[in-house]
Amino acid sequence: MGLFRLAFRNVLRHRGRTLLVALVAAYVVFATLVYLGLMDAYAGSVRRAYARYIWAPVVVAKADWFADPTPEHGLDRQDLADRIARATGRPVAPRLLFSALVSSAYRNQGLTVTGVVPEAEPGVSEVPIRVVRGRWLKGPGEAVLGERLARRLDVRLGERLVVTTAQLAGPQALGLRVVGLLRARVSTVDRYGLFVTIEDARRLTGLTTATYLAVDAPLGGEARVARSITPLLPPGYRAKEVWALVGPIKTDVELGMAFARVFGWLLALLSALAVTSTLYVSVLERTRELGVIEALGMAPARIAGLVALEATFAAGLGWLLGLAFGYGFLAHAHTHNVFGPLFAISGEVWPDAGLFEVVYTPVRAWYALSASAVLVTAAVFALLFPARRVLTTDPATALRWEG
Repeated sequence: MGLFRLAFRNVLRHRGRTLLVALVAAYVVFATLVYLGLMDAYAGSVRRAYARYIWAPVVVAKADWFADPTPEHGLDRQDLADRIARATGRPVAPRLLFSALVSSAYRNQGLTVTGVVPEAEPGVSEVPIRVVRGRWLKGPGEAVLGERLARRLDVRLGERLVVTTAQLAGPQALGLRVVGLLRARVSTVDRYGLFVTIEDARRLTGLTTATYLAVDAPLGGEARVARSITPLLPPGYRAKEVWALVGPIKTDVELGMAFARVFGWLLALLSALAVTSTLYVSVLERTRELGVIEALGMAPARIAGLVALEATFAAGLGWLLGLAFGYGFLAHAHTHNVFGPLFAISGEVWPDAGLFEVVYTPVRAWYALSASAVLVTAAVFALLFPARRVLTTDPATALRWEG
């Protein structure tokens, strides 16, 4: 206990050094927490965008359709949606995707058009509530599209679009009136989203069912729901959770999360080096003082322990400060769209990534475990270097030190 008291007194006595070490540790802990929160927010943003705007939480379709998503591989079971809804108790909505040329009076654009059941769609998607001008679909002959797509086509509410395609029914064209404009804040939807009723989609393609079924699931629970649906499906059908549908984005997110863990340890290492170098300089400056302590009878090993304890106390103070400010920031970003502008810029640069521009960071206790690596690594480095110098310094040499 005497060694603890002495170390604590030295930490208070050398306030400048203590503050420097604490600030370095606090900065790294803060940066680690924010970075981990940002990466989790990124993963959650991608999952939500694909689950609620681009695809669906769970997609049920033929295995052939997953390999080649065309109407030729559409569903051949009319009763499948009702069967899944009854068995799981979750909303199910049929959708019909097809490629088409969309023309206004001024411009053309090749798109993937989504045919939906207007009244079923709100149960599995947030797209209907993102209509900022006009309204959501009510019946055949209507279209809803993203605001940015509308600007590119130079089309306004009440004006008409012509959708032209060549699918099972051969070449077909249909005029539709624009009844709503979307601002989903998901770049893929705002730039390329065009929604029509499934009746119009069936008329254009010649498919009498749908290409896939969208099944609702809680965020993060998509895999569990997909597994519960699989036994209900006939041969040749698959149920895939949204994370299996995001393609290369999944790899990007997983690599980002792996890098986040490596980056956290790298920050801990850099912090430990900064703490160690500060303490090493301190040991050099205090060589005479430490020599006097050793001459008075304190064993070198106890002096080395004293130096290590001082490092631990100073880094521990920084750890607590970093946790306080880091979790405070994450709590604020949990309820405020702090990182939204960053994701909006990323969506402009990488529009096909499907980034959601409303991002809230999670607040998770395990972040503190990663941040505690700063404290542990600093203590270990303090034992290896400054404390080791104490052990190898001759007391007589230390008393003559003029540093």
